[in-house]
Amino acid sequence: MILGVCEWLSTKTNFTAKNIRILFVLLVLLAGFGIGAYLILWLVKILSKE
Repeated sequence: MILGVCEWLSTKTNFTAKNIRILFVLLVLLAGFGIGAYLILWLVKILSKE
């Protein structure tokens, strides 16, 4: 999406970036948890630097 979290997460898991993006959108629409999870994963991505 914006910060590259979905692409990064797709390299760490066996899911495609498209499926991860759909999951984040559903989490935002259903419960609002997607925004917080996205920001937390962004921080993990920055701090891991692999």
